[in-house]
Amino acid sequence: MTSIINSLAVPSTYKDQLYQGSSNQLSDDLSTTATLYVGNLSFFTTEEQIYELFSKCGEIKRIIMGLDRNQKTPCGFCFVEYYHRSDALDCMKYTNGTKLDERVIRCDLDPGFKEGRQFGRGRSGGQVRDEYRTEYDAGRGGWGHRMRLQLERERERNLKENYEAINEVPKGADEYKSRTNNKGNSKRRHDDDEPEYRKRTKEQNPRFRENDEDDDE
Repeated sequence: MTSIINSLAVPSTYKDQLYQGSSNQLSDDLSTTATLYVGNLSFFTTEEQIYELFSKCGEIKRIIMGLDRNQKTPCGFCFVEYYHRSDALDCMKYTNGTKLDERVIRCDLDPGFKEGRQFGRGRSGGQVRDEYRTEYDAGRGGWGHRMRLQLERERERNLKENYEAINEVPKGADEYKSRTNNKGNSKRRHDDDEPEYRKRTKEQNPRFRENDEDDDE
């Protein structure tokens, strides 16, 4: 019996560029997989939060957090592996497009996690989408990498253009310098005026002897 409503458990047409296999192999892997790719996560979303949400659809085998390749910090995606494929399909139906940490998350069937896929592929270490993002996103580290570099260059240029050298000594600087010198002179005078008996006490006390005298003894 046909239906006018499209199934929510159908994977997208996206294909991982680093997937090593033919289109037929990809179809076979997707038809048996129990792994989900989860995207558009906040950098601050924890593994515990993901487990709490996704475990409502079935027993989870493991969660692999996506990490910045350089910093080794979360960078906005993860893989969720279930023990049973039916649970992964249910999760596609019920959690794709829902909100987690005030963000709409995306879930898609994945052909299977392999070591190395947990790291971002962008030049800066994060995801490629964050390299070219031009809008400010507080949940994903603020500005995109290239936009952030551009803003930093503009800020440095503005600082150089608007920099004004100090040609006059600020008022009060000479008075402060004079006060500091007077304190130093006062301390030296206090040392010179020290009573003779205290000087002899220091000389007799081993703790106040010079290193050279200790060596001679």
